[in-house]
Amino acid sequence: MSGFGSTLGVSKFDQLRCRRVLAEMLILDELPFKFVENRGFQRFCFELYPLFDLPSRRTIVRNLFQLYIDEKIKLKEYFNRSKVRVCLTTDTWTSIQNINYMVVTAHFIDYDWQLQKRILSFSQIVDHKGDSIGKCIENVLLERGIDKVFTITVDNATANTTAIGYVIRKLNSWQDDGAVLGGKYLHVRCCAHILNLIVSDGLKDLHDSIVAIRNAVKYVKSSPSRLDRFKKAVAHEKIGTKGLVVLDVPTRWNSNYLMLESAVKLRKAFELMGEEDLHYVNYFRDDDQSEQKRIGPPNCDDWDNAKVFINFLATFYDITLDFSASLRVTSNIYFKSWCTIRNQLISLSTEIDPLVSKIVVSMKQKFDKYWKGLEQTNNLLILAVVLDPRYKLGYVKFRFDSIYGVEESQSMIFKLKGVLLDLYDWYNRFYGTLGGGVKETDDMFSLGVGSGPSDDIELGS
Repeated sequence: MSGFGSTLGVSKFDQLRCRRVLAEMLILDELPFKFVENRGFQRFCFELYPLFDLPSRRTIVRNLFQLYIDEKIKLKEYFNRSKVRVCLTTDTWTSIQNINYMVVTAHFIDYDWQLQKRILSFSQIVDHKGDSIGKCIENVLLERGIDKVFTITVDNATANTTAIGYVIRKLNSWQDDGAVLGGKYLHVRCCAHILNLIVSDGLKDLHDSIVAIRNAVKYVKSSPSRLDRFKKAVAHEKIGTKGLVVLDVPTRWNSNYLMLESAVKLRKAFELMGEEDLHYVNYFRDDDQSEQKRIGPPNCDDWDNAKVFINFLATFYDITLDFSASLRVTSNIYFKSWCTIRNQLISLSTEIDPLVSKIVVSMKQKFDKYWKGLEQTNNLLILAVVLDPRYKLGYVKFRFDSIYGVEESQSMIFKLKGVLLDLYDWYNRFYGTLGGGVKETDDMFSLGVGSGPSDDIELGS
């Protein structure tokens, strides 16, 4: 039994429960269906308990689907009887087969005050138009029995604005009690996506130093023999790092940062290959496909520029990781991170290095476009800081005073207090008669995918 020490108890073999736990194991450990037919696993189960009738892969597929149906019904019943408000996130993309997909995920706080995350839908969609996205979200809400929506977080595409408007109209038509707080605060733009747009715009014209290092990394990663020679160079230089280089993805700036960070640590190995590996040197002389000389190999100036890029991008990379977290609440860090980004851009705009100053100017323009003031920000993201006992309203006022001046700051704080009072009146009107809210017990979280403090997986009955 869990806890300190051990306690004797009486156990009883349950064939159905063992089947369910086996199905859950395939899900949690991401195992293939044919795993249950592996000879080693069959022998292990027989030695462990001969009476257990191990299912075939076809039977386990049926068990898994039934488990999905059970969990789906359980989640719907939970939403129907509980008073929790659900935050949704959604995204759409097109696969390399030119098929459109859309995912809808629910985030909510359970009765134990733990953040929970559930993928509600992963399906094909006709196109990326706003009406199609809105109807897909509507179908998911109807199927799951969700009518208490707090926010919907989407990226900055214009179609999503149309989709959110469609969902607001539908939610308000389902209930007369203000299902979405009047719709004023439902739309939340994905902070990580906007930050990605800002930094990507600044790096759209990649510096030759980045291209030179990318070509060197591409050479090392292009074949096992080249990678083996590079590992020998790392060992020869006695570089005390366990990781190797990573190749970036051109459409993701954070992968540029990770590539540069890993390559700079292994600079001596690249320089050794430039001195002793003739294949490495010839790689940069002629390009067989375009008959143009490849940029590289990286020289001293390229490595120095790479260090400048790393120092510059480190802050934005850390904030992107904070924004992208899915197992903890992140709304309360938005305003503080917004201030950090703004101060960083202002500080770097006076940088003597022309390489940095050119990038910062472009990023500052994008920053002002998306995050210039409160009128372009969902006020709930600032109220989350007000409700955080570490900051409260005094912190927001301090930041507003330093950014906008005392006079404008007073007007903005007054509006923010108005939003806070509106929310309080709304919740008091619709939930004030519940007597403080009674804690419910349930076993809906049978797969243990919440973000509670315990690492133990509680398997439902």
